[in-house]
Amino acid sequence: MDYSRESQSTSCKPVIGTMSNFLFLNRDGLLLLSTRVIRLFAYGLLSVILVLYLSEVGLSLMQIGTLITLTLIGDTAISLWLTTQADRIGRRRMLLIGSGLIILAGVVFSATTSFFLLLLAAIIGVISPTGSEVGPFLSIEQAALSQIISDENRTKVFAWYNLVGAFAISFGSLAGGGIVQLLQNSGLTPIESYRVVVICYALIGGLLGAVFACLSPDIETSKKEAPLIKIGLGLHSSKKTVLGLSALFALDAFGGGFIMQSIIAYWFFIKFHVEPATLGGIFFVANLLAGISSLLAYWLAKRFGLINTMVFTHIPSNILLILVPFMPTLNLAIIVLFLRFSISQMDVPTRQSYLMAVVGENERSAAAGISGVARTLGASISPILAGPLLAHPALMNFPFILAGGLKIIYDIFLYLGFISKKPKIENKDTSSS
Repeated sequence: MDYSRESQSTSCKPVIGTMSNFLFLNRDGLLLLSTRVIRLFAYGLLSVILVLYLSEVGLSLMQIGTLITLTLIGDTAISLWLTTQADRIGRRRMLLIGSGLIILAGVVFSATTSFFLLLLAAIIGVISPTGSEVGPFLSIEQAALSQIISDENRTKVFAWYNLVGAFAISFGSLAGGGIVQLLQNSGLTPIESYRVVVICYALIGGLLGAVFACLSPDIETSKKEAPLIKIGLGLHSSKKTVLGLSALFALDAFGGGFIMQSIIAYWFFIKFHVEPATLGGIFFVANLLAGISSLLAYWLAKRFGLINTMVFTHIPSNILLILVPFMPTLNLAIIVLFLRFSISQMDVPTRQSYLMAVVGENERSAAAGISGVARTLGASISPILAGPLLAHPALMNFPFILAGGLKIIYDIFLYLGFISKKPKIENKDTSSS
């Protein structure tokens, strides 16, 4: 981008003090951690009540599944363009556009009950039915962080990046369920209480944009590493690796789409009649455990390697996922879900770090974007299939079984296909030892 440090407003320079050395991050790094927190708090806030809200406005489960699917497909198309062009046009600029799309989606969702308008806003805007990342943000932020940290510190920073994100989802989920319960107890109808949360989602999108506006030019690709390809996918030497990984990530996400947070919340609501506040509490604890698991991933990856950590923590978590619907009581189902979350995210920072390690600097936004789009496309197909399953009592447990089984298949193919392709930093460690 063509803006200078001098053009940055002094109001965009918060006092960071000794925190500037935290995790080897400078001011931009800390700002990127803060945007992760803000955004995922908003996603957690909305995800607990999203399916309940859409059901309350009169949508059938088939319509809800269709809307979620098209939401993710719309996010995919927009994210693909934003992320593959970010290294050329400017990462900060693309992040600001993404913030505007959050505001757009929140405003329209809060203002109408029309299925057509909700569908249009879901396709164009950014809505997270999963409680996790959607849109262009994750890919561009990963590339920006990789720009300002060393290879040795990347996995550690990404682990903390995922930890603070998981904590933010936890508090967002807790806040979403708590706000709804509080408002309903004070006399608001369910639909009115859900709408308040949707309005909050739009307002948080504005806050997110304000923080993105404070980022400096340091997060941009350096001119000497400017993208070699001006159009297209933004890939060159790493194209085969990125496309291979993206295909596997799509399979993993396809499985995960059956059990996204809003669907699990609805499953607990239908099977065990769990109230919104309790649902918020369940996902508060679950996401805290997930965050801690992502931090432990750094320690494991340092000793066993990125691919080994990804695969051999992911398989047990998916076995636990399959067991959740077979628990006869609410307490047992929650315990198994918590056990699953306690190891479920160890593959996330390792996956992100691995991808950044095996591509060039001028391919990072595009690589993260394409793999992210592949994940979103995979996840977008599942909800439309999960909706009919949830509608039938005899089939409502199948989303968990399908999700766990597909994810285990992904783990096997990932190990077989990429165990021999180690990042340079792991090869260095091996040769030095």
